[in-house]
Amino acid sequence: MKKVLVTGINSYIGTSFIKWVSQYPDKYLVDSISLRDEQWKEQSFKDYDVIFHTAAIVHVKENETDQYFKVNRDLTIELAKKAKKEGVKQFIFLSTMGVYGTETGHITINTIPVPKTPYAKSKFEAEQLLEKLGDHNFQIAILRPPIVYGMNCPGNYSRLATLALKAPFFPNINNERSMIYIDNLSEFIRLLIVHEASGLYFPQNKDYVNTTELVKTIAQAHGKILNVTSIFNWAVSIGLKQSETFRKVFGSFVYDKEIAGSPGTLLNSQSIDYETTSFKDTIIRTEGRER
Repeated sequence: MKKVLVTGINSYIGTSFIKWVSQYPDKYLVDSISLRDEQWKEQSFKDYDVIFHTAAIVHVKENETDQYFKVNRDLTIELAKKAKKEGVKQFIFLSTMGVYGTETGHITINTIPVPKTPYAKSKFEAEQLLEKLGDHNFQIAILRPPIVYGMNCPGNYSRLATLALKAPFFPNINNERSMIYIDNLSEFIRLLIVHEASGLYFPQNKDYVNTTELVKTIAQAHGKILNVTSIFNWAVSIGLKQSETFRKVFGSFVYDKEIAGSPGTLLNSQSIDYETTSFKDTIIRTEGRER
């Protein structure tokens, strides 16, 4: 049995992972811990095989940007050093696609990160420091997931869902986005633990997602037919050049399908597939419409 400690008791990804592996009660024993105060330093990690580190600061006030580095970088390294010292075998770190510093593009293993925001910079610096701690007794696995979606997931997906239900029509845009359904991500993390894997990984759904089709599918899950039109595509084209928000919604931003951690790639010499359900069903479940 693997004993796993998840940091971040209110983390969406962390709590979703705990729920996912609860279907294997004879294989995993999972605890969670808060890092908001100093009490975690008094807890022994000696009985744990894995630490899945999801605790992080995503948003702080403009005059408190140093908190990103204190929590997302410094606290991460302090945690990892304690874990290594006390015999934990694997440390899984949740980073971000934001380390690339762009909202559009085709990311390959050779794409060089150029983080722009304090959040992304703090995550990338933590990655670099973690890699120095890794060895054959302390496996470091770093994840840079794209947009994560699922029921009650915070972030950009929920804004699109709101738009799908309120907008009378939507632009017919031909774009592609890498995304990952929360259960797919949880299963991928489970496989990392099974294989005791280390390295840099980019988990994503098997197929890229088109924003227009995504919004239409969300609407359909609620019994609504969303009309799409190309009439305003010229305005979208202008917006893509001028607006970060437009690029996040309508631009193409994908991981190469051969990049490590994608479905069908190798994990410790074994091909992996962690798609748990069809794309349409992931939207139905996310929208809470499953019967």
